[in-house]
Amino acid sequence: MFTIELTLKHTAMPLSVQKKEQSEAQSLYGSIAENLRNNSGHLIEITCDQQPHKRISVLGSEIAAVQIFEKSGTATASGRPPGFFALSSDQ
Repeated sequence: MFTIELTLKHTAMPLSVQKKEQSEAQSLYGSIAENLRNNSGHLIEITCDQQPHKRISVLGSEIAAVQIFEKSGTATASGRPPGFFALSSDQ
């Protein structure tokens, strides 16, 4: 199972969907990354293979980052999947 995780601007909670096939996950990741490159304001609709009724719609211009990772049987030391970490200089 492959997870595609979206980090949105001004939002601490990431959004994620799962895809069974690596090719589908890579294709979705590529299309979202292309939207990031073009700073597209198009609506992106994503469905989840693990939870068929789960659907996400988000404006492409609101996506700050996207990552893809494979869910494996081993967990990290914290028990959480890999993710983004950022420090803000805003005080």
